[in-house]
Amino acid sequence: MLQQMELPGLAFAVWMLICFYAPVGGYPNGKVREACTSMVPCHGSSPQLSPEHTITVNGTEFKPGDSIEVHLSGPVFEGFFIQARDAEHLESPALGSFMLADRGASQLLTCAHTKNSAVSHTSKAKKKHIKVYWIAPGNAPKRVQFLATVVKKYKIFWVKIPGPIVSQPNALSPTPPLHATSGAVSTSHPVSYLSKPFNASSCGRTKFCIRNPSNCDPESASCFFLSFQQEGSSVFVEMSGPSEGYLAFALSHDQWMGDDDAYLCVGEDHRVRTITAYLKERSPPVLDSENALEDVSWRLADGLLQCSFRRSIRLPAHKGRFNLDASYYIFLADGEASEGGVIHKHRQQPLITNGIYNITGLPQDIGGSRSPRLIKAHGTLMFIAWITTVSIGVIVARFFKPVWSYSFLFGKEMWFQVHRMLMLTTVMLTSISFVLPFIYRGGWSQQAGFHPYLGCTVMALAIFQALMAGFRPSRHAPRYLDQFLLED
Repeated sequence: MLQQMELPGLAFAVWMLICFYAPVGGYPNGKVREACTSMVPCHGSSPQLSPEHTITVNGTEFKPGDSIEVHLSGPVFEGFFIQARDAEHLESPALGSFMLADRGASQLLTCAHTKNSAVSHTSKAKKKHIKVYWIAPGNAPKRVQFLATVVKKYKIFWVKIPGPIVSQPNALSPTPPLHATSGAVSTSHPVSYLSKPFNASSCGRTKFCIRNPSNCDPESASCFFLSFQQEGSSVFVEMSGPSEGYLAFALSHDQWMGDDDAYLCVGEDHRVRTITAYLKERSPPVLDSENALEDVSWRLADGLLQCSFRRSIRLPAHKGRFNLDASYYIFLADGEASEGGVIHKHRQQPLITNGIYNITGLPQDIGGSRSPRLIKAHGTLMFIAWITTVSIGVIVARFFKPVWSYSFLFGKEMWFQVHRMLMLTTVMLTSISFVLPFIYRGGWSQQAGFHPYLGCTVMALAIFQALMAGFRPSRHAPRYLDQFLLED
């Protein structure tokens, strides 16, 4: 009876411990999304009243798309959390987006479904100063105030330290016109700022659009969007995506990189540089010294990188530029760009259209795949062969031999027939899967690393195993080695 009472009591004690422990768990890695609204760390104590740290900015006015340098400084601290909010409604969600100056000490977070709308620490390492950049959104309120929570030690912290208020110069007209001239970047034509995101209302009617995920909203921070619209002898291009580094698309005659016409929008010094390039095999893009693009515009806000430009359908004077009235496979990629606009390899497999398309032809609204069907089939068949059929075959031979020893199928023990069928299925699936990448690439791939060599090894061993099984004598056949040893 005593033991019956102790068990519920122990369970209750454990439950109480979990309940009281959960809310005081700290976040030394800075993943503090749970505090997006209150900005209060879950440290189980009350915040301090008189702040010791200050927030400073490099300007008092802003326009949508402008970059404001934000500094948090003071005595040594371990953690921090910075947001920008509507100065008239400080309980409203975080707005705008941040960019980092030091990725080792700070990281970007998503609050209120707005990507990169907050900044926090990456570890509890001691620090005295943090610098970040805030990018004003297109729908910014008239006045914006910066707030910060600072953790000096686990039990010593300040919440919502008020920072400077920055405001738009013209409160009656906070949003600039669609093409308000901004400072030019390195192109040969004027560059302007986009005041609002793209929309997909004309996709399939007057625009040729590519979206990933399919039918996603280009205003969303999770949507990759590319559109083409023919206007006379030129094509107007819009490209958008959740990228802090760069977005790029390329026109290709096949479904793998090499000898392609590429266009990049690169985030550089809190602006976007739009450039053309040529892709040679799988090496970094060769950037053009001359830019053949016109009406270049960009926007960097709300976790989105967006750019648009116009290009003539035919550019005979520019080597490497494809004619836009032909059919191509279309690639869409994104990746990181380091300081100075140096681009790095795309962070994920590029989106590739499933067929060739003429972007000046019939408007369509399509998607694509980040993994070609043949490669998907290759992976699926390998998974079925080596995780399913071969595993079940081994289990049947090891554990079902005594169970099915007196059950027969087609004149042989059932366990053996099932085992043999599964193993032959494994060899067949492996053989089919082995051929698919060669069909996709049209031969041996020099850029695939050690994977083809590993595949050839697996294929050879699978065939060798099948041959060994074929030459193996019957279970009841005479064992000549045993007879030889007995005669001696």
